[in-house]
Amino acid sequence: MHILLLLLLLPWGLHAQARASAPLAVTRNCSMCATWNLPHAPVTLHGNTHYVGTNGLSAILITSPAGHILIDGALRESAPLIAASIRGLGFRLEDVKLILNTHVHYDHAGGIGLLQRATGARVAALGPAARVLRSGVVGRDDPQFEIASPIDPVARVREIKDRDTLQVGNITVTAHRTAGHTPGGTTWTWQSCDSAGCRDMVYADSQTPVSSDNYRFTGTMAVRDFQEGQARIESLSCDILMTPHPEASGLFERVAAMATNPGALVDREACKRYAAAGRERLAARLAAEVAKR
Repeated sequence: MHILLLLLLLPWGLHAQARASAPLAVTRNCSMCATWNLPHAPVTLHGNTHYVGTNGLSAILITSPAGHILIDGALRESAPLIAASIRGLGFRLEDVKLILNTHVHYDHAGGIGLLQRATGARVAALGPAARVLRSGVVGRDDPQFEIASPIDPVARVREIKDRDTLQVGNITVTAHRTAGHTPGGTTWTWQSCDSAGCRDMVYADSQTPVSSDNYRFTGTMAVRDFQEGQARIESLSCDILMTPHPEASGLFERVAAMATNPGALVDREACKRYAAAGRERLAARLAAEVAKR
């Protein structure tokens, strides 16, 4: 695996840096990873917002003449695919100036270390997420602590706060703390414009109460975090919804529908439905925990 990834990095001109980097993080027991990491053609969603992720793991590129923002890095093995998609859209890797993240599990943050080295970009995250990015391992307060694989540690991570705004060129993104799935879970919003008009874009973090088998959400801060995050998501001005796993927001189906309906991506109620679905899953999980007592 180490040799394969070095070969994949050669087109980036990063083989020297890769040899000097920290030891490879190893993804453990991921039955879905091969399917998640199948390639997917890059897609322009609206204006300067583009999908550059894989078949099952989102990565979102927001572009400007003065530089670009990338949100999420999928798996470590996804980094070359994300890089290829960025280039496939006609953009240069070195023009990515800022890398952000929805949450720090290996399937969404695993590629950030490689992508940071490939681009030279800054990385920013809410405090709990920044600490995990720096160390490469989730904390004991993460519901998936016992089952989450490590990621490559990321250097030079700037800590930000809830509702902070970040800028690259004429792009302004806002961080919204939507924790629960992880303590540092973050939803990102921005506006994207084209000749047909501007849209409010929402890249909403995961709202699923996934955990190790012996973890109980009942009585934890994660429950309040989920509730507050879901209320935040449903309150957002939301024209186009994206999620870390594209199927959670029906993204590819809506992209396909654009062939006959150019406005198929726009759904002003999508964030409300997404929050409601998360609320229902949390209630079901808590009820199941009570039933097991």
